Amino acid sequence: MIAIIGLDGATWDLAGPFCEAGDMPVLASLRRRGAHGVLWSTTPPVTFPAWSSFMTGTNPGKHGIFDFTRRVPGTYEVAFVGSRDRRVPTIWKLMSDAGRRVAVIGVPTTYPPEPVNGIMVGGFDSPVATGIDGSFVHPRELYAEMTRAVGAYAITDFQELTIGPGWHADALPKILTAVDRKRDLARWVLRRERWDCFMMLFGEADTASHHFWMFADPASPRFDAAGARRFGGALRDVYRRLDAALGAILDELPPEATVLVASDHGFGGAGTTALHLNRWLADHGWLAFRTGRRELGARAARGARWAALQLLPRRLQERLVRRGGRALARRLESWSRFGAIDMGRTRAFSEELNYAPSIWLNVRGRDPDGTVAPGAEYDAAVTALRAALLEWRHPETGAAIVARVHRRDEIYAGPFVEAAPDLVLELALDRGYSYPCLPTVPAAARSARRLEAREYVAGKGGGMNGSHRPQGLWVLAGSGIAATAATAAAIVDVAPSVLHLAGLDVPAWMDGALLPGIAGTARIAAAASAGVDPAGSDDHDHDAELRRRLQALGYLSEPAA
Repeated sequence: MIAIIGLDGATWDLAGPFCEAGDMPVLASLRRRGAHGVLWSTTPPVTFPAWSSFMTGTNPGKHGIFDFTRRVPGTYEVAFVGSRDRRVPTIWKLMSDAGRRVAVIGVPTTYPPEPVNGIMVGGFDSPVATGIDGSFVHPRELYAEMTRAVGAYAITDFQELTIGPGWHADALPKILTAVDRKRDLARWVLRRERWDCFMMLFGEADTASHHFWMFADPASPRFDAAGARRFGGALRDVYRRLDAALGAILDELPPEATVLVASDHGFGGAGTTALHLNRWLADHGWLAFRTGRRELGARAARGARWAALQLLPRRLQERLVRRGGRALARRLESWSRFGAIDMGRTRAFSEELNYAPSIWLNVRGRDPDGTVAPGAEYDAAVTALRAALLEWRHPETGAAIVARVHRRDEIYAGPFVEAAPDLVLELALDRGYSYPCLPTVPAAARSARRLEAREYVAGKGGGMNGSHRPQGLWVLAGSGIAATAATAAAIVDVAPSVLHLAGLDVPAWMDGALLPGIAGTARIAAAASAGVDPAGSDDHDHDAELRRRLQALGYLSEPAA
């Protein structure tokens, strides 16, 4: 049996010291007797593409998921991503086809759930942002039984958009309780039968790190000494609770089980210098903002979206979105990102995603109001834009803001590379801390500015005080796994390793290799297509998801103030 425990956002920067201090004895024991190291994430280290690479063994250019949303071809609209947008089979599908029994709970991009040989409970990319219903569960009839046995399964019990007085005191006990609920569900599933592969995803390390980092890190430029007296141990408490849950799950496993603990990315602190990519593009002649009534209309749309997210009761939000369906959800998010941009006078633009800084060229023939011709003009624009971005300097320190600028075909490979932004940015750290990327207000004067103190505590889309890093973690222990010194691996290495440990061939189309410590050599299946769907999923209805999606829009971006 293979048991996988996913710890979204977990990092050795925290888990390592906690293990040494005795706060995580279970993880420390696994690390001593098995193989472990840094697990490098996707570029950028974003939840949806990272977990998709984890479960397919492929880079985003093959599985087709680059973000929480995707650009709708031929438009400036975005559509929300779900499991049907993934273009290659998951390990759950491959194992099911081989007759193996699988149980998968809470993994992002598993909504709607696949009809696996076993059970699957969808992750937070599902229609209800806080709890689940029967549509999350395969087989669907398991939902009622599961609820009777362990109670309602909640993804989160609180909103993360507006962080006001009392928010942290309310959120922390709910984060800890969520760990316990998932632990209980995992134990119940493990007691039902003996699975060939079991996976449980805990998202609480990610949530806590986004919001409590400033209290735990005295070196952070956002450090809050008063808050630290109350919440300075919050991250330690969450990691300790996760370790206890891990121990409870291990108690349910047969002695011969192989255990893999892994995260999709790591974490670090966010600094106090905010970037506005579209302001920078405008300053350098690449982008033009709307003026007059059109600009006011874009602001009004953002304001209406903000009001819907902040002020309307959740049930009313659902009814309103249900009436508009997919089209309304797309328009709200698309207008919030692009409504202030005059595309007819723009050569390049950014979605200004805090977690994934990137730039699109406005390409003639691909984009409705494209201004850059494909071919030589496109290549020249990419070269010039890359050079200019690498010259961008911090207004106070003079340090480079952008560490690397990648053309999409330099970091992705496969049939869906063209679904990625044209340029993907890796930002430098600002004295050890991430730059928050925030939406541009067209009237704003600066592309890089110091945050005001009131902005240090921010919700999703507003520059949270903890941010993703590419260095996740992995630990593998069990019969036949050799204890090794810390060794780095890549997130695409997980899927081929799981298949190999299950005694199955590894498809030739997977990009990963076996994790260190695994004995033997992977048996590679005869080269064959990954079963991709080049037509994409533009016509996938996803109505059940999108009708209730308005609440979850807050994860993607905040309206500019």
